[in-house]
Amino acid sequence: MPTLSSFPDRPRADQLAALRAGLAHSNSARSPAMPFGVSALDERLASHGLDSAGLHEIAAASATLSDDAAATLFTAGIAARFAADPQLSIFWALTQFDLYAPGLEQVGLGPNKVFYAQGQKDNIVLAMAEDALRDGSLACVIAEVRQADQTATRRLQLAASDSRTPMLLYRRHRARERCPLSGLSSAMTRWRIGCLPSARLAHPGVGRARWSIELVRQRNGNPFSLELDACDDKGRLALPAAARHRAASAAGADSQAA
Repeated sequence: MPTLSSFPDRPRADQLAALRAGLAHSNSARSPAMPFGVSALDERLASHGLDSAGLHEIAAASATLSDDAAATLFTAGIAARFAADPQLSIFWALTQFDLYAPGLEQVGLGPNKVFYAQGQKDNIVLAMAEDALRDGSLACVIAEVRQADQTATRRLQLAASDSRTPMLLYRRHRARERCPLSGLSSAMTRWRIGCLPSARLAHPGVGRARWSIELVRQRNGNPFSLELDACDDKGRLALPAAARHRAASAAGADSQAA
């Protein structure tokens, strides 16, 4: 019986070369990650941003309306940045149309950028999202559901990877005592978003909203949580002012002590 050592070295070398070429082609064809533009966040992400050929899940930290709104705007802000090119649009599928258009526009997602679709049940919404992904012409696809099993998320991840289109799955609360991210999923990242008190202003008025950003799970990386200022009119997050200048202040104090 022939063994591996019975075969000449050249065919094996050719096979290895072909395998390396295939891997290189696969890596070059992969869409790049979109950074958040906040170093404290991007440095903790395995891809240094959101993979634009993957499934990403978002949920509110609680079933309250304020956390639900924060998670919705976090999702919309990401979509707005994926669709920054004026020629690009996004697809948003949901079972109940309860979105507040002026709020979405405040984070950079104007009505001219979005195609909305409404389905009666979660499985219809998931099917529409998968079809939209496979179209391949959209900047981003969003689906809002209360239930999505691992099979459904695996299908969305495969469709996102094949079309190189980011998929944002917003998992709405269906029970107040259970986090929507507690089940199994094939998502590359899973985020939990909640509201925090705004910073005090030196004058009367309302400060920029502040969110708790918790990455519950990421592929090839560790979970973490941060406090960040909410999305601006371009969908961009930011470090709170005190945190942004904390390192500089500490450096100044050290130099004075020296």
